Amino acid sequence: MNKETEGTLLAFIGLFLYGIEPVVIKANPANPMSFAAFSAIIASFILWPIVFSTSSWKDVKENPQYIPKAVLVGIFGTALAYIAYSYGAQLSTAINASLITRAEVLFSFVLAYILLRERITREQVLWSVLILLGLVLVITQGKPVVPKKGDLLLLLVPLFWQSGHIIAKKLPYNPFLIAAFRNTFGGILLFILALPQGLEFSKFAMAEAIILSLGQVIWYLSIKRINLSKATAIITPAPAVAIGLALLLGEKFTGYHMIGFILITIGTLMVSRIKSELKEPA
Repeated sequence: MNKETEGTLLAFIGLFLYGIEPVVIKANPANPMSFAAFSAIIASFILWPIVFSTSSWKDVKENPQYIPKAVLVGIFGTALAYIAYSYGAQLSTAINASLITRAEVLFSFVLAYILLRERITREQVLWSVLILLGLVLVITQGKPVVPKKGDLLLLLVPLFWQSGHIIAKKLPYNPFLIAAFRNTFGGILLFILALPQGLEFSKFAMAEAIILSLGQVIWYLSIKRINLSKATAIITPAPAVAIGLALLLGEKFTGYHMIGFILITIGTLMVSRIKSELKEPA
């Protein structure tokens, strides 16, 4: 099997994993904080053996001064993101969770513009408006209503993810090591926050841990074999998997969900095809 085929297959596995994630989070019967804590901690247990088997741990020995930034990746990318995700999905629906978290691409280039000096083109703005319109339709269902608390929490998820990615991009560490640190530090914080509410283990936390760890590893392995734009295009329709599973579980799928899904998918695919550029110096 050649690299192109391997990378494509891995990306499709990632598509399925990311597609079932909101359904798993929604189905969790345990305390959301406890669920998030156990998910991240178990994910870190899965990732550390990979780190040591690939000798990625040596990056820490060479650059120990970046560990505080790795802690921040855990705080934003895992702890805050999964607090918002777990509570948001419980207060909303798996379908909404799968679609609203696709707003990650919007936060991505806004934060990159501010913090990484990446250039925003008119084409990016155009397709981003399409994504935004899709999100509005999903959240409001075409009615002039105040967004539900769960949907607002879900909107914070991609913001926290991208904040973590911005910090991670500046770390001189192997991606597997970053993923292990992210889940370890995030998991520890979540565990501390969960203690006052009482720890409650759920089998769904194990499923989420597998999704977290394998999803990250499979993504990094995929983009090493195929173009980032192709891998992104393959996983973009991930909400379709969540929608199918949610329908089987009895959730309602409206015409506004369908239109929103189409707009978000088209907008994300088009944005992913735009070449990255830096802003010209003032």
